[in-house]
Amino acid sequence: MSTSLTTLSSEWGGLSKFLIASFYECDRNGNRLSGSDITVNAALTDTANLEITLNWQSPFEQAGPETKAPTLFAMLQSGVIQPAVDAWGGGKSQNSIPSDFLKQFEGRTGITKLNSVQVFAGMPPCKFSVTALFRAWKDPVKEVEDPFNQLMEWALPVELARDSTLLSNAINTLKNSKDKGSKDWIDAALPSKSPTLIAMLYKGRTFAPLVIESISEPLSSPIDRNGKFTELMVPMTLATLTALDRKDWTTMHAN
Repeated sequence: MSTSLTTLSSEWGGLSKFLIASFYECDRNGNRLSGSDITVNAALTDTANLEITLNWQSPFEQAGPETKAPTLFAMLQSGVIQPAVDAWGGGKSQNSIPSDFLKQFEGRTGITKLNSVQVFAGMPPCKFSVTALFRAWKDPVKEVEDPFNQLMEWALPVELARDSTLLSNAINTLKNSKDKGSKDWIDAALPSKSPTLIAMLYKGRTFAPLVIESISEPLSSPIDRNGKFTELMVPMTLATLTALDRKDWTTMHAN
């Protein structure tokens, strides 16, 4: 049985659908969450940006002789070692080091293509920096307040346990249950519920699953005579649940 969808959105008139982002609850596979029938539409400003950080490192850079005696080799490479040697040995001792020999170290380095090679050391989840725009033409509650409040609900934990600790929960559960694999024990160890996962459909691309890492409510935004916001520019930081690979990228960009 199909479920009718509820769309919370401002009135955008003839604005292209590709300039409007759609947000909805999803599961860990990126599919719309069963029983969830709410979609929030918002126009994204020009500051919307996707950032992917790839952690490449050169772990063998520190394998050269400069790291074993950095001060000595810095003096050799820069040529300042000669005055120090002359001052120490007076420049006339039979055991003094010839200046021609020391000059051979000037301008040399232990860095090679081999010990400077980069290796892939991992990557964090991808970040989305967006600003969602809501503005009212007719009804500030339906066009601004309701869609923003829904985004805020998705960002916040579904439920936080009140006045409970692991020890007190365990004691109470022990009194009432003998089955350590029961749901009561799970509730005792992890009594609260995390925020929901969401998907973002924007410009023909579906990014999912995502988490809302930060969201702001600009309280200085304009209001009507009843104190309801008539416009909200909502900065948000979204992140993918995991790091992405090629297959994930192809899936997100499949039309």
